[in-house]
Amino acid sequence: MRPPTYDELASADPPGSSWDVFGRHDQLGTINFLTPERIAAAARLVRTGRRFGLDHPVTAFEPYPTGTRHPLDHHVFSNNEWHRDDWVDSFYLQASSQIDALRHIGHPEHGFYNGLTPEANSPASTALGVHTWANAGIAGRGVLLDLPRYFERLGLPYDAATTIVVDARMLDDIAESQGVSWQPGDMLLLRTGWAEQYLAKTTEERAATPWRRSPGLAQREEIVRWLWDHEIALVAADNLAVEADPVIDSDFRAPGDVPPERGVDHSGMLHRPLIALLGMALGELWKLDELAADCAADGRYEFLLTCKPLNLIGGVGSPPNAIALK
Repeated sequence: MRPPTYDELASADPPGSSWDVFGRHDQLGTINFLTPERIAAAARLVRTGRRFGLDHPVTAFEPYPTGTRHPLDHHVFSNNEWHRDDWVDSFYLQASSQIDALRHIGHPEHGFYNGLTPEANSPASTALGVHTWANAGIAGRGVLLDLPRYFERLGLPYDAATTIVVDARMLDDIAESQGVSWQPGDMLLLRTGWAEQYLAKTTEERAATPWRRSPGLAQREEIVRWLWDHEIALVAADNLAVEADPVIDSDFRAPGDVPPERGVDHSGMLHRPLIALLGMALGELWKLDELAADCAADGRYEFLLTCKPLNLIGGVGSPPNAIALK
């Protein structure tokens, strides 16, 4: 049975939410779209056995561009000559390739997913933690859309260090140019090239480059509608936020929005309607270059995609531990 369309969710409480679609006690959000039948069908996409790890090293983006996540400290010790063990300090779970748990971002008018209040979403709470996805397991059909190669096919200049807004029509055009068709429960991977160009810079060059300039999804209602109506279970990109940065023209400014005293200003961002209202799984800073090159070489932009977050009870985010198999 198909879920209601995004336009039909306009009459939901709150408007534009999936809270009554998946149930008021749901913890999985759009990962519910990954039904056993859809996972089994995705497994049949594996033909050659080629596999692509989609995680960057956990230290790849140090120092982290926002300045809010500190470098990891890895300690190795031994109890005797023939033993080694280790531990880490300052392990920020969203400092490199990551998946956001549903407790990560709330909506200033409606709270966190399924109405969880800021007070209830305390450090001691486990509600909406990343462990729910770890226990459920994430697997299904992945589809890659390659933004730089799309611009190249059109003969247009492309700079991954600039703000390029990807609207719904562009998503459709890229898919058509790649021969991609959509199926309910798909997981969308959007390659922008941002991580590739950022990691190629020296530490000094990174410090001198404005980090809030990135291609990505438009902060427009049409994008939220497109993702929901296609029953996208997860959307991930190789940039910092999945969406375009900075926010230039948004349909999602909340009344009375003021910049926070600390941290990133989420005013107008897609994170609010996608995570808090629809319960959509978002992944950021995924490693997509090698997979994209292989897709371009064989013309197959679909694959079995698996993602296994850390089973950290109450975790706000996690490395995705994602693999694409073709």
